[in-house]
Amino acid sequence: MKAIRRFTVRPVLPEPLLPLTDLARNLRWSWHSETRELFQSVDPEGWQAAGGDPVRLLGAVSAARLAELAADRRFLRRLAVAAADLDDYVNGGRWYQSQENGAELPAAIAYFSPEFGITAALPQYSGGLGILAGDHLKAASDLGVPLIGVGLLYRHGYFRQSLSRDGWQQEHYPVLDPNELPLGLLRQDDGTPARVSLTMPGGRTLHAHIWQARVGRVPLLLLDSDVEDNDAAAREVTDRLYGGGSDHRLLQEMLLGIGGVRAVRAYCRITGHPDPEVFHTNEGHAGFLGLERIRELEREQGLGFEAAVEAVRAGTVFTTHTPVPAGIDRFERALVARHFGEGGELAGVPVERILELGAETYPGGDPGVFNMAVMGLRLAQRANGVSTLHGAVSREMFAGLWPGFDPADVPITSVTNGVHAPTWVAPEVVRLGARQIGAGRTEDALSVGGSPRWDAVAEIPDQDVWDLRRVLREQLVQEVRDRLRASWRQRGAAAAELGWVDSVLDPDVLTIGFARRVPSYKRLTLMLRDPERLRRLLLDPERPVQIVVAGKAHPADDGGKRLVQELVRFADDPRVRHRIVFLPDYGMAMAQKLYPGCDVWLNNPLRPLEACGTSGMKAALNGCLNLSVLDGWWDEWFEPDFGWAIPTADGLGADEDRRDHLEASALYELIENRVAPRFYDRVGHSGLPVRWIEMVRRTLVSLGPKVLAGRMVREYVERLYTPAALAHRALDAGAARDLAWWKGRVRAAWPRVSVEHVETLAAAPVNGTAELGATLTLRVQVALDTLTPEDVEVQAFGGRVDPQDVIRDGRSFPLKPAAGPDLEGRWVYEGPLALDRTGPFGYTVRILPAHPLLATPAELGLVAAPVETDAGGGVVLR
Repeated sequence: MKAIRRFTVRPVLPEPLLPLTDLARNLRWSWHSETRELFQSVDPEGWQAAGGDPVRLLGAVSAARLAELAADRRFLRRLAVAAADLDDYVNGGRWYQSQENGAELPAAIAYFSPEFGITAALPQYSGGLGILAGDHLKAASDLGVPLIGVGLLYRHGYFRQSLSRDGWQQEHYPVLDPNELPLGLLRQDDGTPARVSLTMPGGRTLHAHIWQARVGRVPLLLLDSDVEDNDAAAREVTDRLYGGGSDHRLLQEMLLGIGGVRAVRAYCRITGHPDPEVFHTNEGHAGFLGLERIRELEREQGLGFEAAVEAVRAGTVFTTHTPVPAGIDRFERALVARHFGEGGELAGVPVERILELGAETYPGGDPGVFNMAVMGLRLAQRANGVSTLHGAVSREMFAGLWPGFDPADVPITSVTNGVHAPTWVAPEVVRLGARQIGAGRTEDALSVGGSPRWDAVAEIPDQDVWDLRRVLREQLVQEVRDRLRASWRQRGAAAAELGWVDSVLDPDVLTIGFARRVPSYKRLTLMLRDPERLRRLLLDPERPVQIVVAGKAHPADDGGKRLVQELVRFADDPRVRHRIVFLPDYGMAMAQKLYPGCDVWLNNPLRPLEACGTSGMKAALNGCLNLSVLDGWWDEWFEPDFGWAIPTADGLGADEDRRDHLEASALYELIENRVAPRFYDRVGHSGLPVRWIEMVRRTLVSLGPKVLAGRMVREYVERLYTPAALAHRALDAGAARDLAWWKGRVRAAWPRVSVEHVETLAAAPVNGTAELGATLTLRVQVALDTLTPEDVEVQAFGGRVDPQDVIRDGRSFPLKPAAGPDLEGRWVYEGPLALDRTGPFGYTVRILPAHPLLATPAELGLVAAPVETDAGGGVVLR
């Protein structure tokens, strides 16, 4: 019979074993091998059955076994050591606490994301964004950064994937009971659950409980709408990650942003945690957090809307994670308007002002939509992409928000993503490092980082490196066989039909991995472009290749599902099924075996549509070489010592078929003529692939330190969080009002600000040429209307020019006021322009707003420059 009600009965641990509860409830165990080993020793078979989840393990272990452990002095000593280690980790000083500029550092940072990939035991992620967010929290914990994570608790998580008999993706949504997860309810002092509430149209209210996960030192707050006081529709708001229609997604994002800020306030009030000085939003999903903070400032400090916007912007960091406009959430303006203002949320905040924040006011924008990324950028004084190339792509994509500026001047910087090495590096790799430099130094190198090179790796003997690689490959082979057999049973095969699975993959064959989400731009099936050629590579009698593939298509993406089916059908072919496999239900648990066990990690997206792509980083940290299109992080850090770059046919424009043909051919050529020969080339008496091993070694020595999440989080602290905290402190209520007034005055005057004349006073070029190192002295006449020189910066801007006279890689040179104002309000500026580059050189002059509280002169999107480019007038000179 089916139960009419479900609840969780928790075990009562004997008093000597009570520290196990704290160890299980702090997710540090997911990246701390000693703690996992302790739990495994509680019940090795139960640990495996629980999927390596301590909470599930403790819920299933017998009372007799607990009593036995409570009397086991050796186990209790290990438990005491583990508990003391966790206490020191959580409460002791770390990198952040040792910084000399500690007074400048933010007291706390609130980090918002729609998904978090911490561990397979807490399935609240779909792909790269969630895994990155999880790695960000873990690295912040290792560094001692006072972060508070904020997200939603999805009762069905993301979907579980299986395959039909004919290879079509099937989705399953398991019900997750928070009481069976490593979570606890945030409670008020009187023991009642803390909750937040949002007003919805029609007199309805959306309530949410606040679940708390401990990610080392970092609290992660997850909002859950499955609350009895909600109506049936409201209870379903947090049902699935990235599920439902526009109204459903809008409510999720309102709960994440607005409810998330309220949850942070409740958490800080209840626990005494410092209030955040910086709010970091990932993509536009949590962008409504800025509106809630505007409401707070209007109500609590009496600020007007414009002043509140300035105060919010100062302490906000916005990270864009997609170079694809289709990846940005956009809602109908009417839908957004219905949820705000009178009868909705944020009563008192003018609806029209809210709608302006998300309006696509740039050329090509849709006036009927509300763009979450646009709002995120307008409400953040600091913004970044997630690799150097992605930063450049983002500046191009959002340039319309800063009209008049070249994309290079758009104020979006970049912080290249990193990965949390203690999570992703195989224990066998860690042990090899510990043999060289000791366990403590190895742990610091992987978690804190800071060293540009890991030179100790260079001293590891070739044989040890190669033996390690084979062990990891052998583990992957067994993992693949187990998963493949389970998949075929789900597809309807009988056990008697599956004897062939025991011969799938070979631990001595070159192994290529490819695993990621399956949108079309990632090109899952590029390897199938020439099926016969791929078969020849797989079945080569002397230098065979084997490929392990995994990935999920979005449930609504039938095109992606067809790609999965195409790959599965190829892999089902009895001729090649021992050399290529597709593993369903790609997730963290699978990835932790897949990355270390592969020799080569394949990535072939359409350039430049991969924002960063961190899977190759995780593989590299395990001694896996990369074979990738020069996109994302690989474009930035590729060196021939680290792997191979797949040539791209970027110039073919819309001829997608020819582009894919050329790039697939290049991929086959690389595997056949460079990758496989390097792997199978055995040198000298050792019989080892010495050149391959040297590439592995150089990858670890030089690339390893770069791809760490510790490096990434340190960059965020130094380049974004600390400046944002300082700006937040500088912009108190009075300063916010003053800045808003000043911006209004500048915007009103700007239509009448202009560069009226430019001339060269000395060292003018002769016949259009000049010598390197010469200096031009410029005199510029400008009209400032009601503004003064204190309100603007006048610059000469020069550098190499292309055939269209566009300045590339230019530099700015400040000019100083020399006279004025005249009777018509014009000022004269003078200053030098250094000719510091050879070749075609050009310059222009521009006027920018200037204020000490601006993060960049481009912040207002205002610039005045000469209209014409007459060399005789000295405006642009070649």
